[in-house]
Amino acid sequence: MDLRFTPEENAFREEVRAFFRENLPKGLREKLVAGKHFGKQDLVEWTRILNAKGWAVPHWPTEWGGTGWDPVRQYIFLSELQSCPAPSPLPFGVNMVGPVLYTFGNEAQKKRFLPRIANLDDWWCQGFSEPGAGSDLAGLKTRAVREGDHYIVNGQKTWTTLGQHADWIFCLVRTDPAAKKQEGISFLLIDMKSPGITLRPIQTIDGGREVNEVFFDDVKVPAENLVGQENKGWDYAKFLLGNERMNIARVGMTKERLRRVRELASLERSGGIPLIEDRRFREKLAAVEIELKALEMTQLRVVAAERSREKGKPDPATSVLKIKGSELQQATTELLMDVVGPYALPYMSEHDDGPDLPNEPSPGPDWAAPIAPTYFNYRKVSIYGGSNEIQRQIIAKAILGL
Repeated sequence: MDLRFTPEENAFREEVRAFFRENLPKGLREKLVAGKHFGKQDLVEWTRILNAKGWAVPHWPTEWGGTGWDPVRQYIFLSELQSCPAPSPLPFGVNMVGPVLYTFGNEAQKKRFLPRIANLDDWWCQGFSEPGAGSDLAGLKTRAVREGDHYIVNGQKTWTTLGQHADWIFCLVRTDPAAKKQEGISFLLIDMKSPGITLRPIQTIDGGREVNEVFFDDVKVPAENLVGQENKGWDYAKFLLGNERMNIARVGMTKERLRRVRELASLERSGGIPLIEDRRFREKLAAVEIELKALEMTQLRVVAAERSREKGKPDPATSVLKIKGSELQQATTELLMDVVGPYALPYMSEHDDGPDLPNEPSPGPDWAAPIAPTYFNYRKVSIYGGSNEIQRQIIAKAILGL
């Protein structure tokens, strides 16, 4: 298999780089380079810039705003987006519910929701995990009972990322409690403004409040918001999670963070010797870079095989990408912790919606403040999208046949 890019593909890469260089707001890029968080309006503005170019949903079908790019160009675009660095469009809409809708939804749902997802007119969040049903997602207990032309939903979802901004939530709900747990689940679209929905923030270990609990108390949901067939939601969820795992690899983002590691490690420290001169540190850095190159080659093989994959069928190889990609993202935060050294703690949270903290100056340079919060936040990446332990089970069954 020849994994080299053609001259035409390299020219496309330069076109993408030039567009990002000329159109990404400078202040937004500076936030990302510094490891700081950006706000809702930052992402809305950038998504609409991409959408005006026709690049907000490049992997979608052309009739719904897609570019028609082959898998290689889609890979190049995503890699350059992450390496720039620039924000990815909101994944809950673009990479999760959007593909489910254009693959399994009806025409009315496609026309209603897909253009608004592409332009970020609607902010979506994910309603999958529950207390006691995270890694064992099929054990979910949120119920939806059909009453005439509505479902009545009761239950609770948790770890709902950015739910505080959301207009809509896509939910897995149990519609047949008598069936086997994977067979009695449906996929519902729920308006977050519906009476009976309560959202409560959860403060995370990094000091932020990006995740939430969502409670449903006799929430009426129009039956027309059912995606696909009743009790087939588990199939749609597996399809969605396959897309999520492909994107969790984040090769481009890890490349950019390693560039940042080298940049900061080259600065003089209080002792006068940059950390990059330390042989042990260079060995750790080189080991991560080698692993990243191997991951990139693996992702390119998955991309090359995508042309022959049956539509709507998840690729179990995405579990490999998810495991190694999440491990390398965590490894880069550990390298940054080595770089920041004693300035890691105490730290000042820079979340706009974070807790009130004492009005004290940071003890170190400005670039040091976000590093410890990022390290703590990235403990989660080996869990969401299906924990790495679950991914190993998928590999054992679907790839190795054990």
